[in-house]
Amino acid sequence: MAAMGDDAKRCVVWFGRPAEQERQQLANAGWITRVAEADGQGGVGRRNGDIVVALADLRDTSAQSVQAMERLMAEHPRLPWLAVVSPDMPTLESPFERILQASMDFFTDPLDVERLLDALRRLSGELRLQSQHDALGITGDSEATCAVIASVRKYAPVELPVLITGETGTGKEVAARALHALSVRSDRPFAAINCGALPPNLVHSELFGHERGAFTGANARRIGHFETAAGGTVFLDEIGDLPLDAQTNLLRFLQEGTVERVGSSQSIKLDVRVLAATHVDLEKAVAQGRFREDLYYRLNVLRLRMPALRERGDDVELLAQQFLDAFREQHSSHARAFSRSARQAMRNFAWPGNVRELLNRVQRAAVVAEDALISVADLDLADVSASTTARSSLGNTRVAAERDAIIACLRESHFNISECARRLKVSRVTIYRLCKKHQLALDELR
Repeated sequence: MAAMGDDAKRCVVWFGRPAEQERQQLANAGWITRVAEADGQGGVGRRNGDIVVALADLRDTSAQSVQAMERLMAEHPRLPWLAVVSPDMPTLESPFERILQASMDFFTDPLDVERLLDALRRLSGELRLQSQHDALGITGDSEATCAVIASVRKYAPVELPVLITGETGTGKEVAARALHALSVRSDRPFAAINCGALPPNLVHSELFGHERGAFTGANARRIGHFETAAGGTVFLDEIGDLPLDAQTNLLRFLQEGTVERVGSSQSIKLDVRVLAATHVDLEKAVAQGRFREDLYYRLNVLRLRMPALRERGDDVELLAQQFLDAFREQHSSHARAFSRSARQAMRNFAWPGNVRELLNRVQRAAVVAEDALISVADLDLADVSASTTARSSLGNTRVAAERDAIIACLRESHFNISECARRLKVSRVTIYRLCKKHQLALDELR
């Protein structure tokens, strides 16, 4: 998705009948109002870079229009919604329940257009920020993700090595590509090398190249990854797996900016920025003699930690929907979104494989799902959902037992707080806190 620029069109897809004055006020503020067709055939009509917000005008809405809104929600789950309601509209009840729950804000009739414009301006800023995140390939708006994006933007223009750390599957290469994309080297090559996959006897040749006849089988000169990426960026993934002799050669490059092909004594000057990533504890590897200390300090100039998926809150839902949408662009699938129980199970799961595991589960679910909403079973997270329910039930049992114990002790001590505290071996403050926690009114109990 292209980043949203200042020339992006801003459009409100209005389900209902906007008053001419309402439409004019929006137009004066730079918003195009497109009245959605009741049959929903018009779609969103969004181009890359456009800012689109859907508005559900529930003051006078037909059942057909409600169905069109629900269809649009399923097809574009990330589209932000606002709603206008009548003052006498009942509380969340069908057929408007899902629409109101999905809306980020709602307004009562008569519509305060200035307040609506404030909401549109806020959403516009949020959509621009999300678009910038998406342009980097980093999805999410959690605090942990925003911290990563802020660091990427800060480190990208600086011509220094970056050490990217984090568990397997957290998106370290995605971060490396974002660093390259935002740097002055963005129009130059980006070479991603998995150090753990290099044959030990060919590491030097793969990284720095070799001359013809340098060893058996070297029938021609070979240019290494560093020379191929001249002027650009080299990303060394799993740097902790690099053999010690190759670490020495890498250190020489970082110190002098030169490499030597195998079988040659001629130094080649190269301009390459080095980014490195690891899921292992390099400090421990240094202490154990498996990684050169001087190389570690050369690489660890700027450090970027990629958070585990379990640390990213509701980002898991955004990522899951993004993966599902991408899958549906390439393959036929009944699934369009995720059920409420599936979303809850995804939030509760620890995701030991992080984003990579989420991608695999979503793609598999998209293949096996028979309905429009992916279920817990489709994601193979039924055991997680059951254990969460069991923990919740156990937690409720414990809370009830604690409440009963407090009430019993209060009665036995004739509601003498000091005596109750002594019997339970806690402070008086704790007794008052527990009474507040369990909403126990002492005057009423007495």
